Amino acid sequence: MRRALPSRSPTVALICASATFSLVCTDSREVHIAAEDYLIRLHDDPRTIDAAAWNDLLARQSAPTPFMRHEYLAALHASGSAVPDSGWAPRFVVLARDGALAAACPAYLKHHSWGEYVFDWAWADAYRRHGLAYYPKLLVAVPFTPVAGTRLLATDEAARTALLGALRALADDAALSSVHLLFADETDRRACAAQGWLLREGVQFHWTQDAGAPAADFDALLARMARDKRKKIRQERRRVADAGVGFEVLEGDAIDDASWDFFHRCYRLTYAAHRSTPYLTREFFAQAGRSLASHWVMFVAWQRGERIAASLIAVDRARRAAWGRYWGATRFVPCLHFEACYHQPLAWCLAHGIERFEGGAQGEHKMARGLLPVRTHSAHWLRDARFAGAVADYLAREGAGIA
Repeated sequence: MRRALPSRSPTVALICASATFSLVCTDSREVHIAAEDYLIRLHDDPRTIDAAAWNDLLARQSAPTPFMRHEYLAALHASGSAVPDSGWAPRFVVLARDGALAAACPAYLKHHSWGEYVFDWAWADAYRRHGLAYYPKLLVAVPFTPVAGTRLLATDEAARTALLGALRALADDAALSSVHLLFADETDRRACAAQGWLLREGVQFHWTQDAGAPAADFDALLARMARDKRKKIRQERRRVADAGVGFEVLEGDAIDDASWDFFHRCYRLTYAAHRSTPYLTREFFAQAGRSLASHWVMFVAWQRGERIAASLIAVDRARRAAWGRYWGATRFVPCLHFEACYHQPLAWCLAHGIERFEGGAQGEHKMARGLLPVRTHSAHWLRDARFAGAVADYLAREGAGIA
């Protein structure tokens, strides 16, 4: 169904991709999002978006990652991982101009804050205590993926600004409390700041190769560390080796179905140990493993002829970047987590010319293993000016603590 939203300038037409779509679709308000005309399409299934056009636009951005590729986002939906039943209702926003894709972003209608890694539970509680609804909210993010990168895909800054305006229009028309953009790159951050969004900082731990004097291998990397860190890492690796544990490294198509089965078993055990439910289904790894095969590296731990653990990293060889993602083990071995998640991946990165390894969300223990703190960014727009002011004060205090 199609309805045009009246405006003075520009003309903004809105097409709902599904008859069940409830956001916006109103004739009652004016929308001013740019100095040009755009056609806005809202998709409740990312598979209805042209994959080639999406990936081409992504490749032109300042910080593309494999997680923003159409294949990854489509696998999250098709596998039942990020779907309405799990609290992730897709509302992908696509702007077209003169028949061509001008801007797009992965957006979700959320009724909770699980799987986001930028914590706003306190904000939701404040709304509740004042008798207001924080959920549903609109979230621009890659589900379950705390990896920084471009979220607002756009051909130029005008289209990016229009996309932000469209997100606000969606929230206004549906009376949503807020819009949140998580793990933004610098281009996104500047665009949001220019539109008056609230900015928030977090911290992750990354390893970056020394461009001036790159370390040739893991031993060379250790030699540059402080003595106590070097000693600690060697002790950890020795404990794993003394337990009779060795590693097999599988890349791309070498990760067969049996390996994915074992990995997913380990992945589920990690969540079970914390009495929680895994976010990603086995079918997700089947689909993403096929469609993005070249982006995966798996480290499988063996002990006495038996597989006992596995970790998974994503890689972008062209951009020389890697991201630690998931791990799990069928039995406990002291220091095995550190070996599988940091030491083995870092050694692989050094051997394959990777210049940046991101260790994932949280974890100050990573500093003892060669990873250093790096700031991450998110942006937030709250419709209620009173709460926007209160959150701005909160973020100022939070930011001072990070600094």
